[in-house]
Amino acid sequence: MAEAKAAAAAIEISRLSKSFNHRPALRGIDLTVSQGESVVVFGPNGAGKTTLLKILATVMNPTSGSAAIDGFDIKKEADEVRRRIGVVSHHSFLYGSLTARENLEFYARLQDIPDPGGRAREVAALVNMTSRLHDRVATFSRGMQQRISIARALLHKPSVLLMDEPETGLDQHAISMLWSLLAEGGQTILLTTHSLERGLELADRVIILNKGRIVLETPGEEIDLAGCKQAYLELTGDRP
Repeated sequence: MAEAKAAAAAIEISRLSKSFNHRPALRGIDLTVSQGESVVVFGPNGAGKTTLLKILATVMNPTSGSAAIDGFDIKKEADEVRRRIGVVSHHSFLYGSLTARENLEFYARLQDIPDPGGRAREVAALVNMTSRLHDRVATFSRGMQQRISIARALLHKPSVLLMDEPETGLDQHAISMLWSLLAEGGQTILLTTHSLERGLELADRVIILNKGRIVLETPGEEIDLAGCKQAYLELTGDRP
């Protein structure tokens, strides 16, 4: 994998817009995320959070504007971008007929990771799923599938993690495990969540997105939980 371009931000977004059938989902987003920074995005349903992450993950093209990961353009250099990102979304991207080990080894081979079996065991241990490696994913609960999905996203040691509601389906113990894993990993993180409490624990910076626009951006240490809830309510009209 090529090194990040010199002095490049981890994520650089400029005037990014997306419309569906002439209905705007994103309206000229500008955002810079530094290397190693954790940015947590809050917003009501329909605010544009998932659309933003899909565009950065190169699975959806913007209508206008630009974005880059580690200095690599998401459209012109999409292959390099995909090598640098780990993605957790509402879809697990796992094959139900395969075991957890087979899924992880398959994705490891796609990424040309040396010793796919060894790396699969390593990431399974990170999410406490070693004992289920040889079970078919179709037999897993939603929370177990989410754990393996997180393991899949970490396989190639990405520099940037794009995570859309990663705690979906997880119990409290697994959520605590996830948050510890993210806090200790050192990657750049752009994460969406509906949980203000958990998001503020991780955030170096907080963004509130509403109707396709960034309506609030502030360093995490400058806003407490009560203040964040009040700002969220005032800016979106939606109770978190």
